[in-house]
Amino acid sequence: MTLLGDDVRQQVVEFLKDLAGPVRLVVFTQEFECEYCAETRQLAEELGELSDQITVEVYDFQANKEKAEELGIDKIPAIAVIGKEDYGVRFYGIPSGYEFTSLLHAVRTVAAGEPELSEEGKKFLAEIDRPLHIQVFVTPTCPYCPHAVTLAHQMAIASPNVRADMVEAMEFPHLAVKYQVMGVPRTVINETVHLEGAAPEPMVLDKIREALQEAEG
Repeated sequence: MTLLGDDVRQQVVEFLKDLAGPVRLVVFTQEFECEYCAETRQLAEELGELSDQITVEVYDFQANKEKAEELGIDKIPAIAVIGKEDYGVRFYGIPSGYEFTSLLHAVRTVAAGEPELSEEGKKFLAEIDRPLHIQVFVTPTCPYCPHAVTLAHQMAIASPNVRADMVEAMEFPHLAVKYQVMGVPRTVINETVHLEGAAPEPMVLDKIREALQEAEG
């Protein structure tokens, strides 16, 4: 049984028909003790069937530990979206519901390798000289979450030192508790700086500045 219906498949084909370059969806799964692993793999594989520019690689999180460590994958299910280089774009948990849109946008932007951000934002992000980790906590039923996820992924593409994760809050409840996720989207920057809601680019950049200043202090 397919996860994507015929209408959705046709829309996806149209959306992905002019990808600027090849994209790899690197999936980490483990059939034992992972609630949505099988569905996440299937979703990636069905997406891969809809564009000749997309290839799907599937790894077992335990058996392929070296590959997981190489890509910084620390939980499953996970998808790393990689273009001509690895920009640090990650999905943890199944990107279903509204988050399927985030996955499609990630594929398009990674293929192009060019973030859709303001010139000021791109310049600031390109000058970041230390690792910065953005986690965006979401649920599949949240219509505002894709904006926050896509913006974070754009920022990862803009800087070799930024990595950005979509984290499905219900699949990783221990993280939702750790980061006090009471509502979504909730963006966590470098573990300490938080941002609620689908904030615009300038507000997120201000929070990144705050996180960098904390790291210096």
